[in-house]
Amino acid sequence: MKIYTKTGDEGFTALVGGARVRKNDIRVEAYGTVDELISFIGLLRAQPVTPAQNEALLHIEQCLMTVAAHLANDGSSKKLPELTAEHIRFLETNIDAMSAGLPPLRAFVLPAPPAAAALCHVARSVCRRAERAALTVKQQATVPANVMIYLNRLSDYLFTLSRQLTVDAKEKEEFWLS
Repeated sequence: MKIYTKTGDEGFTALVGGARVRKNDIRVEAYGTVDELISFIGLLRAQPVTPAQNEALLHIEQCLMTVAAHLANDGSSKKLPELTAEHIRFLETNIDAMSAGLPPLRAFVLPAPPAAAALCHVARSVCRRAERAALTVKQQATVPANVMIYLNRLSDYLFTLSRQLTVDAKEKEEFWLS
């Protein structure tokens, strides 16, 4: 099977379910942004992170593939994997565990070394963009509520992980107007 199909050469692509839309359709923008986020999380996994952090990030990549599938769904009867409350609890549990060992937050944190922590901030900002794009899709079509909740919570997770990685590397957090 060839990797190129030539079916997108005129600026159209297929959604999950088969409907064809322009490549600048809001659904394509939304799931494309999630794809970008998955790539940044993969890059984050390539940084010096603990095995537990790597495993959590792999779990998140899997969940984001589900998020992308829901954003790409044309509303047909195709059954997609569910994004459940348990997936959201996974993020919340990890946020709470990391937060328990972090110093109190006293100002806005600036992206700074180590590289893995700064990369978390890049992923967090892409996650926020994905959330905005998903909201636009939701205004036009059905998007499961847990997709929105998951993206919102994931940006909090990535922010908290950035702080954890900074502490783990014995770096000093840098703050805005401190």
